[in-house]
Amino acid sequence: MDKYNFLQLVSSIGIFIILFLALFLLSVKTKYKLGNRLFAFFLIANAIDASKYLIHHIPENFINLEAFRWSIVYLVPASFYLYTKSVCFSDFRLKPKHLLHTIPFVAYNLFLMSGIYFEDTAMKLHFIKDMNQMLINHFFYFLFEFLFQVYFIASFLVIRKSRTVYLENYTNPNISVFNALHKITIIYYFLHFLVLLRWLVTFTIGAGEVRAWIVTLDGFSFLFCTCWYLYIALNNPEFFRGVDSQLKPITDVVPKQKSSAVIDDEKSKQIEFLKDFMISKEPYLDSSLTIQDLAEQVKMPVKDLSALINLYMDKHFFDFINEYRIEKAKEILKDYSQKNLTILEILYQVGFNSKSSFSTSFKKHTGKTPTEFRKSSI
Repeated sequence: MDKYNFLQLVSSIGIFIILFLALFLLSVKTKYKLGNRLFAFFLIANAIDASKYLIHHIPENFINLEAFRWSIVYLVPASFYLYTKSVCFSDFRLKPKHLLHTIPFVAYNLFLMSGIYFEDTAMKLHFIKDMNQMLINHFFYFLFEFLFQVYFIASFLVIRKSRTVYLENYTNPNISVFNALHKITIIYYFLHFLVLLRWLVTFTIGAGEVRAWIVTLDGFSFLFCTCWYLYIALNNPEFFRGVDSQLKPITDVVPKQKSSAVIDDEKSKQIEFLKDFMISKEPYLDSSLTIQDLAEQVKMPVKDLSALINLYMDKHFFDFINEYRIEKAKEILKDYSQKNLTILEILYQVGFNSKSSFSTSFKKHTGKTPTEFRKSSI
C-alpha cells in the first residue's frame, strides 16, 4: 500500500469517526446542548477540511464547493474557543456579538467570490493557478495562523481560569474534566503544528517527497486526535459541565499580594470560628457543597470567606473541604465497629462521589490508600 492509499484509508476512518461522534452529539438528549452542538460543528468543520486527503483531482463542476471548503478553516479556531467556554462555564450562551467571529470566514469568501464563485471554468482555473502569487492570499494565510494562535491561547487561559475558580469555589472533585480539556487543546494544537509545517515545506521546497510524508503524518494525527477525544469523553462522563462565569479568581476579587495577607486578631478569630464550625456542623458531608453554600451557613459574604480560605489559610476551597472529609473517613476506617462498611460506602458518607477522587485525595493527605490505612489501623 503506497502513501496515498494509506492516507485515504486513515482519513476515511477518521472522517467516519468524526461524523459519527458529531451525529451523536447533535442527537443525544442532554442539558448541555450548546456545548455538544459547538463541538459537533467543530468536528464537522474538521471533517470537511480533512476531505482534502480523499481528493486527488477536483472535478470542474465542483470547483466552487472545493473553494468553499478552503474557507471553512476560518471557523475552526473560533468554534473550538466557543466550545471551550461552553464546557468551562455552565452559564455560557451564544449572543449576537459572537457573530463577529465569522468575519474572517466571510472576508475570505468575498475574496473567492471575486475570482471563482461567479466565473466560468477557465477563469476559475486561471485564478486558482495564480493564487499562490497573490499578496491578498498570503495575507489570508497569515490571518488564519494569527487567529489560530489567538484563539488557542485564549482557550488555554479560559481553561486555567475556570480550573482556578473551580478549586476556589467547588468541592465536588471534577478537576479531571479541566485536565482532559487541556490535553485535548494541546493535541489539536500539535495537529495544527503539522499543518503549519506542511505549509512551510510547500512554500519553500514545494510539493515533493518531504511534503508527502508530512501530509501522511498529518492525516494519521487527525485520526489519532479524533480517537483520543472519544477516549477522553468516554472516560469522563461528567465532561460537559462547568463553573459560573461570573465567578472570578480570588486574586482578581481581592487585589492583594500574597505577602500582604497578614493574619491579624480579627482574621485569627474568623479562622478559629470557621474551623470550629466545620468540626461541629460538618457541612463538608454535603457532596455538592459550594463556597456560596458555606458562606450562607457561616453568615459571611462569599468574597470574605473566599479570601479567608484562599489567601489567609493558603488553601483552595477544594482542598480545605476535602481535608475534613479525609479526617472523617479516617475516623470511620479506624472504627472497628464500622469495619463492615465498604470503601465505596465510606466515601459517599463523607461527601465524595467518586472512588478515584477519594483514593487520590486520601493518598495525598495520608500517604496510603484507604484500604492500606484501614489494615494498619484496625
